[in-house]
Amino acid sequence: MKVNVNAVNFTVDRKLVDFIQARLDKLEKYYDKIVSSDVFLKVENTSDKENKIVEIKIHVPGDDLLVKKTCKSFEEAVEMSAESLERLLVKRKEKIRTHI
Repeated sequence: MKVNVNAVNFTVDRKLVDFIQARLDKLEKYYDKIVSSDVFLKVENTSDKENKIVEIKIHVPGDDLLVKKTCKSFEEAVEMSAESLERLLVKRKEKIRTHI
């Protein structure tokens, strides 16, 4: 799957990009018709510890799925987002299966 990583107002290191790619590749196990995904990494300028925002938009035929999570680290936010997307993809697959 093609993953586009966009870091807003900072540069992202290769290790984080590889982690995101590896984690999102696992989503194809749940739904094999994923076209591509866009990942937006943002840092909020607040005094909170949880200031890392990850938005993942997955393009599937006929729809786009969007998940947004805020955590202490980008890795944690990507992991939580991927878990949410797994549930959404399984739900979508079940919905399609019932219509056939």
